[in-house]
Amino acid sequence: MDFDPLLLSRIQFAFTISFHIIFPAFTVGLAAWLATLEALSMATRRPVYRSLLDFWVKVFAVAFGMGVVSGIVMAFQFGTNWSELAHRMGPIQGPLLGYETYTAFLLESTFLGIVLFGRNRVPPWAYLLACCLIALGTTFSAFWIMANNTWMQVPLGWVEENGRYAPSDWWLILSHEVAWIRFFHMLLAAYLTTSFCIAATGAWYRLRRIYTEPANVMLTMGLGLAAVLIPIQIALGHLSGEYTAHHQPSKFTAIEGRWQTEQPARLILLAWPDVDNERNHWEIAVPYLGSFVDTGTFTSAEPGIVTIPPDQRPPFLIPFYAFRVMVGVGLLMWALSWYGIWLRRGGWEQAPSWFLWVTFLSFPSGFIAVLTGWFTAEVGRQPWVVFGLLRTADAVTPSLGAAEVWASLLAYIAVYTLIFSAGTFYIYRLMREGPAAAKAPASGVSALRPLAAAGPSPSPAPSREG
Repeated sequence: MDFDPLLLSRIQFAFTISFHIIFPAFTVGLAAWLATLEALSMATRRPVYRSLLDFWVKVFAVAFGMGVVSGIVMAFQFGTNWSELAHRMGPIQGPLLGYETYTAFLLESTFLGIVLFGRNRVPPWAYLLACCLIALGTTFSAFWIMANNTWMQVPLGWVEENGRYAPSDWWLILSHEVAWIRFFHMLLAAYLTTSFCIAATGAWYRLRRIYTEPANVMLTMGLGLAAVLIPIQIALGHLSGEYTAHHQPSKFTAIEGRWQTEQPARLILLAWPDVDNERNHWEIAVPYLGSFVDTGTFTSAEPGIVTIPPDQRPPFLIPFYAFRVMVGVGLLMWALSWYGIWLRRGGWEQAPSWFLWVTFLSFPSGFIAVLTGWFTAEVGRQPWVVFGLLRTADAVTPSLGAAEVWASLLAYIAVYTLIFSAGTFYIYRLMREGPAAAKAPASGVSALRPLAAAGPSPSPAPSREG
């Protein structure tokens, strides 16, 4: 296959952003959980919360470091591979990315030092404040990144000046409902990713019959938070679909998978699309439900893909299937969390082994949902890098050569593989040590010791963050 610089640059950016996004998706929620644990520790004086905080803050530090290293590449690529995008959209995107550094990264990096090394050097209220400011910093970071990406998806508040796009209304750019819907949708996705990693860790410890009290707390808090947030996330996802139908009909028709306009419209659950012949070979669809989901009525007409000019259609298969994977994983997470809370009534000691195994194996579910949701949003935006204003083909650096992109892509793959392998191995070591390695108050030590068993504990299953 003849790889041109545009295709290679797209592959490179897709690789680096896909690698990078898994870390913020984990640390944004984990920072909020650390602040919650510190608050609970101060309010209840239960040593288990202090122990969990001291344990998970180490995991947070490693994941945060890997996120910083992998994120640095993003800024470089705007200059090396996408200089036309940086030149034309810099007056808007530059400040948004700069605000992320000044208001978010500054908070995270500064107060992480206090949380890691200041436990015995600052008053308890100052330590709690540092935890809260880290959580606030990660939230700010998500907001600015999503504000930037939302402007690329739905550009508003701009004016063209000599071929460049400058802001004409910053308030509109930052306060538009689309920006806030997408921000909260991403924020809840991060919380859900973290909650399932935490619950999976608790399930792993219960399967190994160690660290019983921390395991119970992790299962309860992880699955409990997910049970509350997933219905809200589904509602936010529906609102995201509404703005997509209004502002990005090309993406919307690809997600829906309807080639022809229908009235009333079916909801296509699964299909085998034939892009060349503009039809689906087979479909699993529910009559009328497509109209109801999209408009709230059973009689509305819904557009098909053929209403979009061929040169403005996104690659069909990726947004179509990625969206369904995201929704399917979300529904499984919903069922697992609600069933887990129902099981908790009898105590986690009575939870069946199969449920603990399923919960443990669910640790990547949040990451899968985040990645497939991101693929849906980004690939569905094509062929535009800024929707309706700048095509991806016109955003790449003009003088870029294929050999240069090949070299940088292979270098990124090698470095990222090394970083991910080392970081994952270290997190696994932390998980093996468990909460008992943290310095808990003396009164709580006995509660953290492994359960006595007649024979050796079962061999632990492999683990990552979760």
